[in-house]
Amino acid sequence: MPRPRLLLTLTAALALVTITPATASAATTATPLQEVMFVGNNWDGTADVIHSSGTYAKIGSVNVIPDKAARMAEINADPIKWIYFQAIRNSVGEGHDQFVDDMYATPDGRSMVVSRPSFADVVSIDLTTGKVNWRFPVEGYRADHMAVSADGTRVAVSASTANKVHVLDITTGRQLGQFATGDKPHENIFTKDGTYIWNMSIGDVNTSLDSPGWDWTKGDRHITVVDATTFKQVKVIDMRQRLDAFGLKDYSDAVRPAVFSPDESTFYFQVSFFNGFFEYDVATDRITRMKTLPKNPDTSDDRTTMVNDSRHHGLSMSPSGSKLCVAGTMDDYATVVDRATLQEGPLVAASKPYWATVGGDGKDCVISESGADRVTAIDFATGEKRLSVPVGDHPQRVRLAHVPEGWTGPAGG
Repeated sequence: MPRPRLLLTLTAALALVTITPATASAATTATPLQEVMFVGNNWDGTADVIHSSGTYAKIGSVNVIPDKAARMAEINADPIKWIYFQAIRNSVGEGHDQFVDDMYATPDGRSMVVSRPSFADVVSIDLTTGKVNWRFPVEGYRADHMAVSADGTRVAVSASTANKVHVLDITTGRQLGQFATGDKPHENIFTKDGTYIWNMSIGDVNTSLDSPGWDWTKGDRHITVVDATTFKQVKVIDMRQRLDAFGLKDYSDAVRPAVFSPDESTFYFQVSFFNGFFEYDVATDRITRMKTLPKNPDTSDDRTTMVNDSRHHGLSMSPSGSKLCVAGTMDDYATVVDRATLQEGPLVAASKPYWATVGGDGKDCVISESGADRVTAIDFATGEKRLSVPVGDHPQRVRLAHVPEGWTGPAGG
């Protein structure tokens, strides 16, 4: 029986010859990635790409509306779309079109996925060619904040006027599911283990009926928690009841930016019109502390003067969980707050800071200064400003991402 044994040996050897080089080739052709930050310039329709820490120097820029002519032709051909387009420009856009609200990178670093409010869609932009890979029109007439799962494969986007969230495959744009929310869904957060999605709805922020007596006109605002696989509702958290129990009946229950503690046992959130934030214990389902931050004496207390009802809009936490960073949007400052004592540090002057995130090395809080067209890094340890770098017109969301090593922008600029 030596011949069959010899044939088996030769077959195995041939298999190794055939397979091994291909496996080695796949391993060596994977594109090395570099960590960066995406900065969405909402009124420009661009996203600047900067270093994720250190100097935060600009690496390149991406046009996120390469299909603008086609989108405008669709809008101009549809009277209802045209009305909503104009309404977005003249309300939340403060007289400007909103071309980029939020953005993330695909896991392979080859594409940027962007939500575009004025175009009511999410698109994937190829970072090599600058062309659109896919486009997903959201239900209704406006796309808003997004969130990406911990593994980077799924992206959730709020469809503002449809009162729902779409969850998409970040690579293909295929919808994986959707779920209903309160009125005007806004911020989304995936839990770290990928089990749940938290959505915060903020209601109608574009009316002048801002006094506490008219709060009921703002709509149904609550936190919706869903299973991130089935998209079935797990829990609804109405902060109106929790604020009332805390003795704050005149405070808005529209939850704005929010952040979990590292172990996700505690939830910190901002609300409309308030210069400060709240601490919420997830297990006991109650507000445990509030922090009122200083008012800028030059900032009016007239609620109708606060852009989109947000006095403070931007909240992040240091990786250790010991510090919070707050963007005091209408009060024109940002500050680092000690989480244990809730004592704020220096008030770092900033022009309409609209977002707060954490630098790639975890040492800085990075804010977008929408009024000065720059991002600013604040040292978590000292609370002092480190540096600022210029970006495009009206930066809002700032997100960590990865792009191919050596990338400097799509071909053709």
